[in-house]
Amino acid sequence: MQITASQIATLINGTVEGDASVVIKAAGKIESAASGEISFLANPKYLNFIYDTKASVVIVSNDLVFDKPLPCAIIRHPMPYYGFCLVLDAYFNPHQTRVGIHPSAVVDEAASIGTDVYIGANAVVEAGAVIGNKAQIYPNVFVGKQAHIGSNTILYAGVNVYSDCIVGNNCIIHAGTAIGSDGFGFAPTPDGSYAKIPQIGNVIIEDNVETGANCCIDRATMGSTILRKGVKLDNMVQIAHNAEVGENTVIAGLSGVAGSAKVGKGCVIGAQVGIVGHITIADGTQIGGQSGIPKSIKEPNQQFIGSPAMPIKEAFKSQVLQRNLPALEQRVRELEKIIKELREL
Repeated sequence: MQITASQIATLINGTVEGDASVVIKAAGKIESAASGEISFLANPKYLNFIYDTKASVVIVSNDLVFDKPLPCAIIRHPMPYYGFCLVLDAYFNPHQTRVGIHPSAVVDEAASIGTDVYIGANAVVEAGAVIGNKAQIYPNVFVGKQAHIGSNTILYAGVNVYSDCIVGNNCIIHAGTAIGSDGFGFAPTPDGSYAKIPQIGNVIIEDNVETGANCCIDRATMGSTILRKGVKLDNMVQIAHNAEVGENTVIAGLSGVAGSAKVGKGCVIGAQVGIVGHITIADGTQIGGQSGIPKSIKEPNQQFIGSPAMPIKEAFKSQVLQRNLPALEQRVRELEKIIKELREL
């Protein structure tokens, strides 16, 4: 595909500076892009690369100032990374829409299949399931009884959507993710063993949600485990039974949200974060990687880090003190020695 800088600027509502007729054939990173490719500059750490880039066009912010000539055309945009995403999606997205049901797929006669749907090899769609228009069901996917898959939603290979679970419109569920597996519910018995508590709830995933590969979203014991619209999960994230994640919250890989925890909207949660059950995380909270959250965060738009987590400024002060502990210990020993000598006088 070939597209001009001018056409790209029109697509993203940007402004071209330089040769608006230059032709773009591909996209690349600013430090390694070749002639005929488009890139972007959003992080100031990469500013020096633009002066030597081989890219023909770079999308930059509206207010970025350059102190020497550029070897490329630029397109100014208020959010260059987002503008670049629009370009990739419009012209270079490798995930092409497919249509048709593979002969080896098993689709129950009592399932409802929308128009222009793709169902790949060895996929199973059970009775009562509903597959929305233009949904993409890749090979070896399982969709259980009464489950609902929304329009334009993609379930990649090996995804399992258990019975009665709901996945909204325009969602992307990557390979190996399990939606609606049993929550971790067991009751102690008189002989010291554990009896399984039937998990009779479901999972509700609203529109425009994306999960990475091998995530686990457990069904509720009763009621629903909920991912609100716009939630983004990285690979290998665990959302336990009856938890709720607010809209447009992002959670990085290897993090876990325990049962009945409520995470607010617009939160940013780093990798390997653990959130205990039955607590509430306020809207707009930012949590650094490897943090442990043992209690509710009630004030919105705050930053936390550490295990147990604390406000980020307090955490940095604690880290400084920790680094100074060996020197403090030495000073204490010297003071003890002086005190001992004074006592012996």
